[in-house]
Amino acid sequence: MPVIHNSSVTSPYWLPNGHFQSIYPALFRRVRGVKYQRERILTPDEDFLDMDWSLADDGEKRSLVILSHGLEGNSTRQYILGMVRLLNQEGFDCLAWNFRSCGGEMNKTARFYHSGATEDLDLIVRHALGKGYTSIQLVGFSLGGNLTLKYLGESGINLDKRIEKAVLFSVPMDLKACSQAIIQPQNRVYMHRFLNTLKPKVDEKSKVFPDKLNIKDYKHVRTLYDFDHIYTAPLHGFNSADHYYDQCSSMYFVKNIKIPTLIVNALNDPIVPFGSLPVTEIENHPNVWLEATNQGGHCGFRPARLSGGIYWSENRALSFLRS
Repeated sequence: MPVIHNSSVTSPYWLPNGHFQSIYPALFRRVRGVKYQRERILTPDEDFLDMDWSLADDGEKRSLVILSHGLEGNSTRQYILGMVRLLNQEGFDCLAWNFRSCGGEMNKTARFYHSGATEDLDLIVRHALGKGYTSIQLVGFSLGGNLTLKYLGESGINLDKRIEKAVLFSVPMDLKACSQAIIQPQNRVYMHRFLNTLKPKVDEKSKVFPDKLNIKDYKHVRTLYDFDHIYTAPLHGFNSADHYYDQCSSMYFVKNIKIPTLIVNALNDPIVPFGSLPVTEIENHPNVWLEATNQGGHCGFRPARLSGGIYWSENRALSFLRS
């Protein structure tokens, strides 16, 4: 499918660039009205995953949307809540799941989550299918978008037929390129924010699994690349950060996707360079669209004219899921 260059995202004049458009929604947006019901399921390795359900008003089983958050996010991030609120209003049930260590309680195993942990997403999908849904859509943001694309590509023709469409926003399809981009001086505010939440997790886990994690190694962590090289890679069976990036970047899996899939990335995304996306491959793909918006930042997409508190990304997802 062709790459769509879309200029319809017009951000407010007081959010003049990708940095402002990324940071403002993350810090100042407040989505109200979403009421979650939490469910916990056990994983095959004796860990757990926490899922937050938000059902449409009349309680009938219908199409379900499974939402995957970004790095160090969770089901209460405003980009998740905003999407859930609109989809509920339009008759979709929603399931926002929390990656291991992200749901408010530390997970039980030494491992965390990572950009390619599709076994956890598969467990969530199979659990949802067991509830009786006949139609499932997938929505992902940032790391959750990469995870979703990898899952779809790995599954290929074996993907359950009840999974019909996917919409992903601000996707780091080339993990190494994005790891290098976030090191740049203008982007370090994002990197330090991530590292500041990851360090306490390493500290807590190192007390339970001292043979797996050593908090003293954190003194060598200056970048996300360092974190991935010292902790993410060895904890999850990779030889190095580069090996992890090579094995888990969704750009290597997208060619096998068999369902209609929309990827939306802003040209001014400070964390995901648009040039890192596999544009040529997607241009020749029968099932995948790449939409390039001129504005929006990273997981931002606040429109200049805000109607009902709905962001552009939420309307775009709804439009694609209904098309």
